[in-house]
Amino acid sequence: MQMASQFTISGQDLEQWYYWATQEARVAHISPSEVDWFILAMTPLDSLSLRLGLYKERSQIPVKCSLSELTQLWQCRVKQRVPLQYLVGETPWRRFSLKVSPDVLIPRPETELIIDFALKAVQHSRNPYLSSGHWVDLGTGSGAIALGLADSFPQATIHAVDTSIQALTIAQENAIKEGFSSQIHFYQGSWWTPLEHLQGQVSAMVSNPPYIPTSLLSQLEPEVKKHEPILALDGGNDGLEAINYLIDTAPNYLISGGIFLVEMMAGQGEKVKQLLEASYHYQAIEILPDLAGVGRFALAYRC
Repeated sequence: MQMASQFTISGQDLEQWYYWATQEARVAHISPSEVDWFILAMTPLDSLSLRLGLYKERSQIPVKCSLSELTQLWQCRVKQRVPLQYLVGETPWRRFSLKVSPDVLIPRPETELIIDFALKAVQHSRNPYLSSGHWVDLGTGSGAIALGLADSFPQATIHAVDTSIQALTIAQENAIKEGFSSQIHFYQGSWWTPLEHLQGQVSAMVSNPPYIPTSLLSQLEPEVKKHEPILALDGGNDGLEAINYLIDTAPNYLISGGIFLVEMMAGQGEKVKQLLEASYHYQAIEILPDLAGVGRFALAYRC
């Protein structure tokens, strides 16, 4: 890994800093593994070198900022509970390294599964045209889902929507960096509003909408409630405001056999399934589990 940097740090100084940061993490009940993640993001060191301490004898290690700035950033993590991804400005997601900021929700590892479920849904449908049609990511945020879809369905045209112009700017930067800027079209607006020209033409709608009940927002970890965009979290009184809206409106856009796939909160599965059944526009409804076996995704097909 090459890293152009005007800052360097000696292996001995980094070892001392690593010990200090790890102690700070433990006192703050933050996993010490975050110190490793932080150093790997801020230097060209690899995990093996870090784990075995091979860096300690080096006289100069490039680093993205000065040692004092590194310390200030880590204190933001420990004292203000700023998520590490925001401090570093990026996060790994599937095979990508995505730019993130407090303007976008941090893409979670469990959301990676939604792309795998989309792939399985196409295979299950046995409709060869689904993988090459119009795919929609509503509430795209950092653009993670849109990029995952573009990567998995190279023949599809991806339409990504968000109300936040700041979020769209980051999503577009990620699309350019990962080489998908010509395949993904970005729109500013509320849900389907910018996509009225696609009514009856959409092969699949995939979304990670806000789904946390308003009353539970205050109980979230400080990293989330203090720093992540509330617009991407607040799902209304029952947490299902956005999901209910998508269930009601998606049939106007999906082709027959088109895919409806959303992420939701643990415990919402049965209610979401009931809403889909009550719509009478969907068939083959499934609640799909995350890696822990908890129902976190709803999949259905347009009748």
